[in-house]
Amino acid sequence: MTTTRTTLRELVRIPGGGRYALSATVEAATSGILRPFIVIYAVLIGLSAWQAGMTLTVGMLAGLGAVPLAGRWIDRGARRAPAVAALLVRAVGSLLLALVPGIAGFTIGAVLIGVGTQIAPPTNSALVAALAGPAQRAAALAAGRSLRNAGLGAGALLGTVLVASGPEVLRWLALATALGCAFGAAVIARVPLPHQDDPAPARAAATKEARGAGLRTVTILALAGIPYAFHADILEIALPLLLVQGLHTSLAWPSGIFVANTVMVIALQLVVVVRLARWPHRTVLFWSGLLLAASYLAFWLGGATGGRPGTVLVALVIVPYTLGEILYTGSSVPLVIESAPPHLMGRALARWQLSYGLARAVDPLIITGLLSLGAAALWLPLAAVTVLGAATVRLGTQRHRLHRSRGQSMSHAVADGGSPAAIGPLTESLQMSPGRPASTVIATTTSDGPGHKLSGHPERRRPGRRTGTRPPAF
Repeated sequence: MTTTRTTLRELVRIPGGGRYALSATVEAATSGILRPFIVIYAVLIGLSAWQAGMTLTVGMLAGLGAVPLAGRWIDRGARRAPAVAALLVRAVGSLLLALVPGIAGFTIGAVLIGVGTQIAPPTNSALVAALAGPAQRAAALAAGRSLRNAGLGAGALLGTVLVASGPEVLRWLALATALGCAFGAAVIARVPLPHQDDPAPARAAATKEARGAGLRTVTILALAGIPYAFHADILEIALPLLLVQGLHTSLAWPSGIFVANTVMVIALQLVVVVRLARWPHRTVLFWSGLLLAASYLAFWLGGATGGRPGTVLVALVIVPYTLGEILYTGSSVPLVIESAPPHLMGRALARWQLSYGLARAVDPLIITGLLSLGAAALWLPLAAVTVLGAATVRLGTQRHRLHRSRGQSMSHAVADGGSPAAIGPLTESLQMSPGRPASTVIATTTSDGPGHKLSGHPERRRPGRRTGTRPPAF
């Protein structure tokens, strides 16, 4: 039986996985102690709440501008360095908050923190992909997210206790965040990476068709993922407004729901991701969209019901909502990685982060604006566009999958010395064989390694059937 503990143990056993886990835990815990209070800190040093929010938004937008640069850096073969840079930029930004307690220090620090925060997801994903093999990748990514969620929660709890002693402690919290990020960068810098051959330019250019298909698929995923990204601010913006203003509950209800969501994510994320490893990531992401859309409709129904029954309904719906969130976080990035050519993984991750970051930048304005028009103005369109995004994931990416697989098989054969002219007729003849699924046909056209061009495995061939020929007609 797969458990969170065993999966975390597997992450630690991966060469370099233990150091990555240590870095992620320390960085998240030290970041969590300041994260809930950064706006309060800005107000204490002389900024208005509006100025603080605008400064943080500018920092996040500046970070989006750095994401494509980080993606190209990854595509050049870098794995550790981008992740280290993301942590060091955040360390410098937090250090400025602590040592320059003024408007200028906060502004520059917020921009640097925004840059480090935005480039962290693609750089961390690329590093984990380098450490773990394809079979372990999804579980390793889920383990890293669980460690970060646990660290953020523990750090926020510690920060709450420390802030009770007085607001002057906030400067020390900023300093602790800087030290934690610097420590995480030092640990990541010493993570051993398995030997990887950088894709040679000739081999990477063997088939432009496969390259374009991979990036087209990622573009479709990025566009379809925009509605998904709205789920991140449902707990922090939409549900508190629904519960407090719409259902007239106390603040304990949204706070309790937030805590329950965090606990369920930490407890269930690894187990669910590992149990669903046998399913294609595209299918898991599709069902994630359906769960989130159904949750939005249930939130709307709870608000329309009103009173205690409506409040209880909203609280109960947090269970399928959390499951949809877990399915989304566990399948989206692995799907992006496997949908892109290996030599363009950095740009693919950057493209995904750009769509996610842009959605996160505008969704507070959209959520609050639609809620001001009425509950139905938010929940019904949000459910509709999420279903549309799920349908796009299901149908749009499937359209390019077979096309891309053919291109990849041809590029592998050419790289091993095969002739493109010989591959085409062979593939065509294989496709004409009845009872052979497309995936089997494509697999038979790939090479078995150096010196085995387009050779099959004799022990796996069926008696009386020759590879590449049609069976005799009776």
